[in-house]
Amino acid sequence: MMMGPDDTMGLDETASAGDMTGVLVGFGRELRAAGLPVGTGDLLTCVEAAALLNPADLLDLYWAGRATLVSRKGDIPPYDRVFRAYFLAEDSPAAEPLRLTPQARAQTDAVLVMSATDQGPEEDPRGEQRLGLMASHVDALKHRSFAACTPEELAALRRIMRTIALTPPRRRTRRMVKARTGVVLDLRRMIRLETRHPTRPSPLLFKRRKTKLRPLILLLDVSGSMADYSRHLLQFAHAARHAAAKVEVFCFGTTIARITRHLRTRRVDLALEEAGRSVWQWDGGTRIGGSVDEFVRRWGRAGMCRGAVVVICSDGLDRGDPELLAASMERLSRLAYRIVWLNPHKGDNRSFQPSTVGMMVAAPHVDLLLSGHDLASLEELAALLPVLN
Repeated sequence: MMMGPDDTMGLDETASAGDMTGVLVGFGRELRAAGLPVGTGDLLTCVEAAALLNPADLLDLYWAGRATLVSRKGDIPPYDRVFRAYFLAEDSPAAEPLRLTPQARAQTDAVLVMSATDQGPEEDPRGEQRLGLMASHVDALKHRSFAACTPEELAALRRIMRTIALTPPRRRTRRMVKARTGVVLDLRRMIRLETRHPTRPSPLLFKRRKTKLRPLILLLDVSGSMADYSRHLLQFAHAARHAAAKVEVFCFGTTIARITRHLRTRRVDLALEEAGRSVWQWDGGTRIGGSVDEFVRRWGRAGMCRGAVVVICSDGLDRGDPELLAASMERLSRLAYRIVWLNPHKGDNRSFQPSTVGMMVAAPHVDLLLSGHDLASLEELAALLPVLN
Protein backbone atom coordinates (compact mmCIF):
# COMPACT_ATOMS: atom_id res chain seq x y z
CA MET A 1 0.00 0.00 0.00
CA MET A 2 1.44 3.39 -1.03
CA MET A 3 1.61 5.95 1.75
CA GLY A 4 1.42 9.73 1.60
CA PRO A 5 3.30 12.16 3.85
CA ASP A 6 0.46 12.36 6.33
CA ASP A 7 -0.48 8.66 6.34
CA THR A 8 0.62 5.81 8.57
CA MET A 9 0.68 2.09 7.95
CA GLY A 10 -2.32 0.66 9.74
CA LEU A 11 -5.18 -1.71 8.92
CA ASP A 12 -5.54 -3.44 5.57
CA GLU A 13 -7.45 -1.26 3.09
CA THR A 14 -9.59 -4.23 2.10
CA ALA A 15 -11.49 -4.11 5.39
CA SER A 16 -15.15 -3.49 4.56
CA ALA A 17 -17.54 -1.24 6.43
CA GLY A 18 -19.35 -4.32 7.76
CA ASP A 19 -16.11 -5.75 9.13
CA MET A 20 -15.28 -2.41 10.76
CA THR A 21 -18.72 -2.14 12.40
CA GLY A 22 -18.48 -5.67 13.78
CA VAL A 23 -14.99 -5.02 15.11
CA LEU A 24 -16.06 -1.83 16.86
CA VAL A 25 -19.11 -3.54 18.38
CA GLY A 26 -16.84 -6.25 19.77
CA PHE A 27 -14.49 -3.57 21.06
CA GLY A 28 -17.41 -1.93 22.86
CA ARG A 29 -18.30 -5.24 24.52
CA GLU A 30 -14.74 -5.59 25.79
CA LEU A 31 -14.83 -2.06 27.19
CA ARG A 32 -18.09 -2.80 29.03
CA ALA A 33 -16.55 -5.98 30.42
CA ALA A 34 -13.66 -3.85 31.71
CA GLY A 35 -16.10 -1.60 33.57
CA LEU A 36 -16.40 1.38 31.20
CA PRO A 37 -19.95 2.80 30.84
CA VAL A 38 -20.25 2.31 27.06
CA GLY A 39 -23.81 2.44 25.73
CA THR A 40 -25.36 1.77 22.35
CA GLY A 41 -25.46 5.47 21.54
CA ASP A 42 -21.76 5.77 22.29
CA LEU A 43 -21.01 2.89 19.92
CA LEU A 44 -23.07 4.48 17.16
CA THR A 45 -21.17 7.73 17.61
CA CYS A 46 -17.86 5.82 17.49
CA VAL A 47 -18.87 4.08 14.25
CA GLU A 48 -19.84 7.43 12.70
CA ALA A 49 -16.56 8.99 13.81
CA ALA A 50 -14.54 6.08 12.40
CA ALA A 51 -16.40 6.38 9.10
CA LEU A 52 -15.25 10.00 8.77
CA LEU A 53 -11.60 9.04 9.35
CA ASN A 54 -9.21 6.77 7.50
CA PRO A 55 -10.39 3.15 8.07
CA ALA A 56 -6.87 1.96 7.19
CA ASP A 57 -5.30 3.92 10.06
CA LEU A 58 -5.16 2.21 13.45
CA LEU A 59 -4.26 5.46 15.21
CA ASP A 60 -7.42 7.09 13.84
CA LEU A 61 -9.42 4.24 15.35
CA TYR A 62 -7.69 4.76 18.69
CA TRP A 63 -8.51 8.48 18.86
CA ALA A 64 -12.02 8.00 17.46
CA GLY A 65 -12.78 5.50 20.22
CA ARG A 66 -11.12 7.56 22.93
CA ALA A 67 -13.06 10.68 21.94
CA THR A 68 -16.45 8.93 21.83
CA LEU A 69 -16.25 6.05 24.31
CA VAL A 70 -14.28 7.64 27.18
CA SER A 71 -16.13 10.18 29.30
CA ARG A 72 -13.88 10.36 32.38
CA LYS A 73 -10.15 10.83 32.77
CA GLY A 74 -9.94 7.79 35.02
CA ASP A 75 -11.26 5.60 32.18
CA ILE A 76 -8.26 6.30 29.94
CA PRO A 77 -5.91 3.64 31.48
CA PRO A 78 -8.46 0.77 31.16
CA TYR A 79 -9.36 1.99 27.67
CA ASP A 80 -5.69 1.81 26.65
CA ARG A 81 -5.35 -1.68 28.11
CA VAL A 82 -8.43 -2.98 26.30
CA PHE A 83 -7.38 -1.32 23.04
CA ARG A 84 -3.91 -2.85 23.25
CA ALA A 85 -5.32 -6.31 23.97
CA TYR A 86 -8.09 -6.07 21.36
CA PHE A 87 -6.12 -4.59 18.46
CA LEU A 88 -2.40 -5.13 19.15
CA ALA A 89 -2.12 -8.58 20.74
CA GLU A 90 -0.97 -11.45 18.54
CA ASP A 91 -4.23 -13.33 19.14
CA SER A 92 -6.45 -10.23 19.11
CA PRO A 93 -10.02 -10.62 17.80
CA ALA A 94 -9.39 -7.84 15.25
CA ALA A 95 -6.20 -9.29 13.79
CA GLU A 96 -7.90 -11.65 11.34
CA PRO A 97 -10.63 -9.47 9.77
CA LEU A 98 -8.44 -6.35 9.65
CA ARG A 99 -4.94 -7.86 9.25
CA LEU A 100 -2.88 -5.56 11.47
CA THR A 101 0.62 -4.82 10.22
CA PRO A 102 3.71 -4.82 12.49
CA GLN A 103 4.27 -1.13 11.79
CA ALA A 104 0.73 -0.35 12.95
CA ARG A 105 1.45 -2.10 16.26
CA ALA A 106 4.72 -0.17 16.66
CA GLN A 107 3.25 3.26 15.96
CA THR A 108 0.13 2.75 18.05
CA ASP A 109 2.13 1.32 20.95
CA ALA A 110 4.32 4.43 20.71
CA VAL A 111 1.26 6.63 21.13
CA LEU A 112 0.10 4.54 24.11
CA VAL A 113 3.51 4.98 25.72
CA MET A 114 3.36 8.73 25.14
CA SER A 115 0.03 8.93 26.96
CA ALA A 116 1.77 7.60 30.11
CA THR A 117 -1.09 5.37 31.13
CA ASP A 118 -0.64 2.88 33.98
CA GLN A 119 -0.37 -0.80 33.20
CA GLY A 120 -2.75 -3.22 34.87
CA PRO A 121 -1.41 -6.03 37.04
CA GLU A 122 -3.10 -8.62 34.86
CA GLU A 123 -0.99 -7.85 31.79
CA ASP A 124 1.83 -10.02 30.50
CA PRO A 125 5.11 -9.24 32.35
CA ARG A 126 6.85 -9.20 28.98
CA GLY A 127 4.75 -6.16 28.12
CA GLU A 128 7.02 -3.87 30.14
CA GLN A 129 10.01 -4.92 28.06
CA ARG A 130 8.07 -4.47 24.81
CA LEU A 131 6.76 -1.07 25.84
CA GLY A 132 10.26 -0.08 26.90
CA LEU A 133 11.49 -0.85 23.39
CA MET A 134 8.65 1.23 21.95
CA ALA A 135 9.56 4.12 24.26
CA SER A 136 13.19 3.87 23.13
CA HIS A 137 12.06 4.00 19.50
CA VAL A 138 9.95 7.10 20.18
CA ASP A 139 12.84 8.76 22.03
CA ALA A 140 15.18 8.13 19.10
CA LEU A 141 12.58 9.53 16.72
CA LYS A 142 12.29 12.70 18.80
CA HIS A 143 16.03 13.37 18.38
CA ARG A 144 16.02 12.87 14.61
CA SER A 145 16.16 16.02 12.53
CA PHE A 146 12.99 16.88 10.62
CA ALA A 147 15.07 17.12 7.44
CA ALA A 148 16.31 13.50 7.84
CA CYS A 149 12.94 11.86 8.61
CA THR A 150 10.98 9.70 6.18
CA PRO A 151 7.34 10.63 5.41
CA GLU A 152 6.11 7.87 7.76
CA GLU A 153 8.36 9.15 10.58
CA LEU A 154 7.20 12.73 10.01
CA ALA A 155 3.58 11.58 10.28
CA ALA A 156 4.34 9.86 13.60
CA LEU A 157 6.13 12.97 14.88
CA ARG A 158 3.20 15.18 13.99
CA ARG A 159 0.91 12.93 16.02
CA ILE A 160 3.22 13.10 19.03
CA MET A 161 3.55 16.88 18.63
CA ARG A 162 -0.17 17.27 19.35
CA THR A 163 0.42 16.04 22.92
CA ILE A 164 2.98 18.73 23.82
CA ALA A 165 1.75 20.87 26.72
CA LEU A 166 2.92 24.45 26.22
CA THR A 167 2.46 27.06 28.96
CA PRO A 168 3.93 30.59 28.80
CA PRO A 169 5.42 32.11 31.96
CA ARG A 170 3.20 34.05 34.34
CA ARG A 171 3.41 37.65 35.44
CA ARG A 172 1.98 39.41 38.49
CA THR A 173 -0.70 42.00 37.83
CA ARG A 174 -1.73 45.00 39.92
CA ARG A 175 -5.06 43.39 40.79
CA MET A 176 -5.24 41.77 44.23
CA VAL A 177 -7.09 38.55 45.03
CA LYS A 178 -7.86 36.61 48.19
CA ALA A 179 -5.15 34.42 49.70
CA ARG A 180 -5.17 31.90 52.54
CA THR A 181 -1.75 32.99 53.79
CA GLY A 182 0.70 35.73 52.97
CA VAL A 183 2.29 38.94 54.23
CA VAL A 184 -0.19 41.55 52.93
CA LEU A 185 -3.29 41.99 55.09
CA ASP A 186 -6.64 42.45 53.36
CA LEU A 187 -7.81 45.31 55.56
CA ARG A 188 -10.94 46.00 53.53
CA ARG A 189 -12.28 42.47 54.03
CA MET A 190 -11.30 42.52 57.70
CA ILE A 191 -13.13 45.80 58.34
CA ARG A 192 -16.19 44.60 56.42
CA LEU A 193 -16.27 41.40 58.49
CA GLU A 194 -15.80 43.40 61.70
CA THR A 195 -18.78 45.65 60.95
CA ARG A 196 -21.00 42.64 60.23
CA HIS A 197 -20.02 40.85 63.44
CA PRO A 198 -18.82 43.49 65.93
CA THR A 199 -18.87 41.06 68.84
CA ARG A 200 -16.46 38.64 67.21
CA PRO A 201 -12.75 39.26 66.77
CA SER A 202 -11.91 39.46 63.09
CA PRO A 203 -9.44 36.81 61.85
CA LEU A 204 -6.39 37.79 59.86
CA LEU A 205 -7.22 37.88 56.17
CA PHE A 206 -4.59 38.14 53.43
CA LYS A 207 -4.39 39.10 49.78
CA ARG A 208 -1.85 38.64 47.00
CA ARG A 209 -1.13 39.81 43.50
CA LYS A 210 -3.11 38.03 40.78
CA THR A 211 -1.03 36.25 38.16
CA LYS A 212 -1.83 35.77 34.47
CA LEU A 213 -0.12 34.14 31.52
CA ARG A 214 2.18 36.27 29.46
CA PRO A 215 1.34 36.57 25.75
CA LEU A 216 3.28 34.23 23.48
CA ILE A 217 4.17 35.42 19.97
CA LEU A 218 5.63 33.09 17.33
CA LEU A 219 7.40 34.54 14.28
CA LEU A 220 7.96 31.70 11.79
CA ASP A 221 10.36 31.91 8.86
CA VAL A 222 8.74 30.23 5.82
CA SER A 223 11.44 31.10 3.28
CA GLY A 224 13.10 28.58 0.96
CA SER A 225 16.03 27.90 3.30
CA MET A 226 13.58 26.83 6.03
CA ALA A 227 11.53 24.52 3.78
CA ASP A 228 12.55 21.36 5.71
CA TYR A 229 11.34 22.83 9.02
CA SER A 230 8.64 25.45 8.37
CA ARG A 231 5.67 23.03 8.15
CA HIS A 232 6.62 21.31 11.42
CA LEU A 233 7.15 24.64 13.18
CA LEU A 234 3.76 25.74 11.88
CA GLN A 235 2.14 22.62 13.33
CA PHE A 236 3.92 23.33 16.62
CA ALA A 237 2.39 26.82 16.46
CA HIS A 238 -1.03 25.25 15.90
CA ALA A 239 -0.56 23.06 18.99
CA ALA A 240 0.59 26.08 20.99
CA ARG A 241 -2.40 28.11 19.80
CA HIS A 242 -4.78 25.51 21.28
CA ALA A 243 -2.73 24.78 24.42
CA ALA A 244 -2.01 28.28 25.72
CA ALA A 245 -4.35 31.13 26.55
CA LYS A 246 -3.01 33.97 24.39
CA VAL A 247 -0.87 33.04 21.40
CA GLU A 248 -0.23 35.10 18.25
CA VAL A 249 1.38 33.52 15.18
CA PHE A 250 3.05 35.29 12.25
CA CYS A 251 4.78 33.96 9.13
CA PHE A 252 7.46 35.95 7.34
CA GLY A 253 9.67 35.71 4.27
CA THR A 254 10.09 38.93 2.35
CA THR A 255 7.07 40.34 4.25
CA ILE A 256 5.18 39.33 7.38
CA ALA A 257 1.61 38.03 7.67
CA ARG A 258 -0.57 37.39 10.72
CA ILE A 259 -2.13 33.90 10.61
CA THR A 260 -3.51 33.54 14.15
CA ARG A 261 -7.15 33.40 13.05
CA HIS A 262 -6.34 30.69 10.46
CA LEU A 263 -5.10 28.38 13.25
CA ARG A 264 -8.34 28.46 15.22
CA THR A 265 -9.55 25.34 13.39
CA ARG A 266 -9.05 22.24 15.52
CA ARG A 267 -8.20 20.02 12.56
CA VAL A 268 -4.53 20.70 11.96
CA ASP A 269 -4.55 19.83 8.23
CA LEU A 270 -7.34 22.30 7.50
CA ALA A 271 -5.68 24.97 9.64
CA LEU A 272 -2.31 24.60 7.90
CA GLU A 273 -3.93 24.58 4.48
CA GLU A 274 -5.81 27.79 5.22
CA ALA A 275 -2.68 29.42 6.68
CA GLY A 276 -0.65 28.36 3.64
CA ARG A 277 -3.08 30.10 1.28
CA SER A 278 -2.72 33.37 3.18
CA VAL A 279 1.12 33.34 3.06
CA TRP A 280 1.94 33.94 -0.60
CA GLN A 281 5.73 34.24 -0.10
CA TRP A 282 6.08 30.58 0.97
CA ASP A 283 9.52 29.10 0.08
CA GLY A 284 10.68 32.49 -1.19
CA GLY A 285 13.35 34.92 -0.05
CA THR A 286 14.11 36.15 3.45
CA ARG A 287 14.13 39.69 4.81
CA ILE A 288 14.20 39.22 8.56
CA GLY A 289 15.02 42.82 9.37
CA GLY A 290 12.16 44.24 7.31
CA SER A 291 9.71 41.66 8.67
CA VAL A 292 10.62 42.29 12.32
CA ASP A 293 10.53 46.04 11.72
CA GLU A 294 7.03 45.78 10.20
CA PHE A 295 5.88 43.63 13.12
CA VAL A 296 7.14 46.17 15.65
CA ARG A 297 5.56 49.11 13.82
CA ARG A 298 2.15 47.53 13.09
CA TRP A 299 1.59 45.30 16.14
CA GLY A 300 4.39 45.62 18.68
CA ARG A 301 4.02 49.31 19.41
CA ALA A 302 0.25 48.90 19.63
CA GLY A 303 0.74 46.80 22.76
CA MET A 304 0.70 43.24 21.42
CA CYS A 305 4.18 42.29 22.60
CA ARG A 306 4.30 44.38 25.75
CA GLY A 307 5.51 41.92 28.39
CA ALA A 308 5.28 39.02 25.91
CA VAL A 309 7.61 36.16 25.08
CA VAL A 310 8.58 36.40 21.40
CA VAL A 311 9.85 33.22 19.71
CA ILE A 312 11.57 33.73 16.34
CA CYS A 313 12.03 30.56 14.28
CA SER A 314 14.60 31.21 11.55
CA ASP A 315 18.02 30.13 10.30
CA GLY A 316 19.23 33.76 10.23
CA LEU A 317 19.90 33.86 6.47
CA ASP A 318 18.85 37.46 5.93
CA ARG A 319 19.08 39.10 2.51
CA GLY A 320 18.10 42.50 3.82
CA ASP A 321 19.97 45.34 5.47
CA PRO A 322 21.85 44.21 8.63
CA GLU A 323 21.46 47.66 10.16
CA LEU A 324 17.67 47.45 9.80
CA LEU A 325 17.70 44.03 11.50
CA ALA A 326 19.84 45.35 14.37
CA ALA A 327 17.58 48.37 14.88
CA SER A 328 14.35 46.37 14.72
CA MET A 329 15.66 43.70 17.12
CA GLU A 330 16.76 46.41 19.53
CA ARG A 331 13.27 47.96 19.48
CA LEU A 332 11.67 44.54 19.87
CA SER A 333 13.87 43.75 22.90
CA ARG A 334 12.67 46.92 24.63
CA LEU A 335 9.02 45.95 24.14
CA ALA A 336 9.10 42.19 24.77
CA TYR A 337 9.71 40.43 28.05
CA ARG A 338 12.01 37.80 26.52
CA ILE A 339 13.16 36.89 22.98
CA VAL A 340 13.79 33.24 22.13
CA TRP A 341 15.40 32.28 18.81
CA LEU A 342 15.06 28.81 17.26
CA ASN A 343 17.81 28.16 14.71
CA PRO A 344 17.81 24.67 13.08
CA HIS A 345 21.50 25.09 12.17
CA LYS A 346 22.35 24.91 15.86
CA GLY A 347 21.28 21.26 16.04
CA ASP A 348 22.64 19.49 19.10
CA ASN A 349 25.79 21.64 19.21
CA ARG A 350 25.87 23.27 22.65
CA SER A 351 28.89 25.42 21.69
CA PHE A 352 27.14 26.79 18.60
CA GLN A 353 28.34 30.20 17.48
CA PRO A 354 26.35 32.23 14.92
CA SER A 355 28.09 32.35 11.54
CA THR A 356 25.50 34.18 9.41
CA VAL A 357 25.32 37.96 9.37
CA GLY A 358 21.68 37.95 10.42
CA MET A 359 22.30 35.79 13.48
CA MET A 360 25.40 37.73 14.52
CA VAL A 361 23.46 40.99 14.33
CA ALA A 362 20.44 39.60 16.25
CA ALA A 363 22.39 37.59 18.87
CA PRO A 364 22.97 40.49 21.34
CA HIS A 365 19.19 40.93 21.68
CA VAL A 366 18.32 37.21 22.06
CA ASP A 367 17.78 35.87 25.59
CA LEU A 368 17.69 32.17 24.70
CA LEU A 369 18.97 30.31 21.63
CA LEU A 370 17.61 26.83 20.86
CA SER A 371 17.74 24.66 17.76
CA GLY A 372 14.16 23.72 16.81
CA HIS A 373 15.45 21.13 14.32
CA ASP A 374 13.74 18.15 15.98
CA LEU A 375 10.87 17.33 18.30
CA ALA A 376 13.15 17.09 21.35
CA SER A 377 14.22 20.73 20.95
CA LEU A 378 10.58 21.84 20.69
CA GLU A 379 9.81 19.90 23.88
CA GLU A 380 12.79 21.65 25.49
CA LEU A 381 11.26 25.00 24.55
CA ALA A 382 7.91 23.93 26.02
CA ALA A 383 9.65 22.92 29.27
CA LEU A 384 11.66 26.16 29.55
CA LEU A 385 8.83 28.59 28.81
CA PRO A 386 7.02 28.33 32.19
CA VAL A 387 10.24 29.10 34.10
CA LEU A 388 11.67 31.67 31.68
CA ASN A 389 12.96 34.63 33.72
